[in-house]
Amino acid sequence: MSAVKRLEPREDNLCFGCGAGNARGMQLLFEADDVTKRIRGEFKLGAEYQGGPKFLHGGIIALVIDEAMGKVSRFRQARAVTAEMTIEYLKPVVVDQEIVVEAFESDEPKGRNLFHACEIRKPDGTLLARGRGRFVIVGEKFIAEVARALRT
Repeated sequence: MSAVKRLEPREDNLCFGCGAGNARGMQLLFEADDVTKRIRGEFKLGAEYQGGPKFLHGGIIALVIDEAMGKVSRFRQARAVTAEMTIEYLKPVVVDQEIVVEAFESDEPKGRNLFHACEIRKPDGTLLARGRGRFVIVGEKFIAEVARALRT
């Protein structure tokens, strides 16, 4: 059995970044490697995500990093939300350029806090952007409260 699982966008998920239920969303597809405990995605993002001429918008880069880092929580069998995130934009990410996104745990958990990191590279390994984030584990009570608020 392969240690790599495809994390297909789900129809019941409206997330702009990774949900298949959002027609206007990016519907990003990642893979989870249960051996290395890494999340990986390979993308070519088009001009609809452009900021400056021929470059991806910084907010889109941040979104991709956040999506990848958020999925790292699965290796701890946890649901967690982004609490803090920092991004370093090292080189421009060109529209329609192949990119490789890889996220992983960066530090040991502290209480309900998980610490993740992510890198965006060209296929040749050139580092384009990186991020770090703190994610807070949420329980069923929080999820139920959010669901209730959405129904009102």
